[in-house]
Amino acid sequence: MSFLHLSCANVPLEYPAGKVVCIGRNYAAHAQELGNEVPSQPVIFMKPATALVNWNDKVAVPINRGECHHELELAILVGETLRKSTPEQSASAIAGVTLALDLTLRDVQSQLKHKSHPWEMAKAFDGACPVANWHNLPSVDWLQQASLELKVNGEVRQRGNSELMLWPPLELLSYVSQYFTLQPGDIVLTGTPAGVNQLVPGDRIEASLDSWLRLESEVIAGD
Repeated sequence: MSFLHLSCANVPLEYPAGKVVCIGRNYAAHAQELGNEVPSQPVIFMKPATALVNWNDKVAVPINRGECHHELELAILVGETLRKSTPEQSASAIAGVTLALDLTLRDVQSQLKHKSHPWEMAKAFDGACPVANWHNLPSVDWLQQASLELKVNGEVRQRGNSELMLWPPLELLSYVSQYFTLQPGDIVLTGTPAGVNQLVPGDRIEASLDSWLRLESEVIAGD
């Protein structure tokens, strides 16, 4: 089934499924937990539209490809074309915010990094980006203090706040647009807090974005 951007009322939005621009190591603690240097500028990679799936009551993870880790992220939906934009221009182009998972084949990624190869095989596979339904941006100020949390089987795994990001969301949108034109339907993932770990079939996921977005899902075996 093709991916559709859905509103909080579960109504399809009139945006195409675009590219997903991801920001790596935007929380210092996450960079450190993986033994990576804290970057001096944003680390950018992409997932194709074929990685997108709607995040609902089931989250499928690949099996027989090593460990698959959860990376919870604040996601931003682009509603207007952004090219070499300022942070202020970027704010007016936000069509929605929500939570997404940057599913990562960690063993595959480690092997690729060891060989100095790109990460796509670990990050861009089909289904690698479950995205929840979109909500209107509460306010521009909210972006500076958004809280997100992920529990697995009742245990808090990840907890973060956008005020802890090395590069805040509006700066990220502006930065990305200096290199890649962002088009309506594109998604920007803003980085994951510390606490990433393996998901296995049978796990129960609970995720929240402040007090107004809550998700509960079961992990199942994917392809």
